[in-house]
Amino acid sequence: MHQSILAFRHRRYLWIALLLSAAAIAAFVFDDPQEPANGGTLLGYILGTVGALLILLLAWFGVRKRRYQSRAGTVQGWLSAHIYLGLALPLIVLLHAGFQLGFNVHSLAFVLLVLVVLSGFYGVYVYLRYPDRISSNRGSSSRPELLLQLEEIDARSSRIAAKLPAEFSALVQSGIARTQLGTTLWARLRNQDNSTIALPNEDRGTAVSNAGQEAALDWLADAQSRATDADLASRIGELSALTRNKRKLLRQVREDLRLQATMELWLYLHVPLSIGLLVALVIHIVTVFVYW
Repeated sequence: MHQSILAFRHRRYLWIALLLSAAAIAAFVFDDPQEPANGGTLLGYILGTVGALLILLLAWFGVRKRRYQSRAGTVQGWLSAHIYLGLALPLIVLLHAGFQLGFNVHSLAFVLLVLVVLSGFYGVYVYLRYPDRISSNRGSSSRPELLLQLEEIDARSSRIAAKLPAEFSALVQSGIARTQLGTTLWARLRNQDNSTIALPNEDRGTAVSNAGQEAALDWLADAQSRATDADLASRIGELSALTRNKRKLLRQVREDLRLQATMELWLYLHVPLSIGLLVALVIHIVTVFVYW
């Protein structure tokens, strides 16, 4: 991914962005508008037009990447251009405005642009680093395979518990029903284990924290220590071993969900900010041509 995006075609779009930035700086330095540099000069209009076209071009990437049959360049090329040309945009916009910013709708568009670029930085960072971390965490398994392994452990635990006193089946079934993996984006980002369990011989219906399966393991360890029958103690030991394997798998799945949620988080910032930028850009343009 690193080679196909940042180094796409020998970093073609990096060089284009650098040349565009250099040309804008040179034009700004050598321009003599006979008045303080601002967006209302000839160069200001030219740079403003270039900036607006770049914003529209980069926004079009969101459309292009969903057009799987399109022949208008590869998605990798579009993304590479999206990254490098996006880096040049704040400079071009500042030169367009002659570095004159204030508390108005025009500066709002620039602030939104900077926020879009910063959220894009974060997006590039997570998409270059997190896929490897996800693969390392999963090992040789995919998330569906990890979830299937959890189901198999629960099924084996249920079969073993069925051969033990009823309280063991109640423990296992409560643990299965009350295990939580994170149902919301915020819960997945926090990677907090909110699992609970209703322990046998406790107040009926009262659940306690079972984070890391610790409550279940402690109850099983206590039951095994009190067992006087060797076969009973052996089966409880099997149940404890399965619960420890379940704990390990749950940690893998939760970490996988956390990493995936972290990768998705930037889109919840980048996309709304990009839409806000487009709206602010339209207001900026209309305001300029109607009132100036």
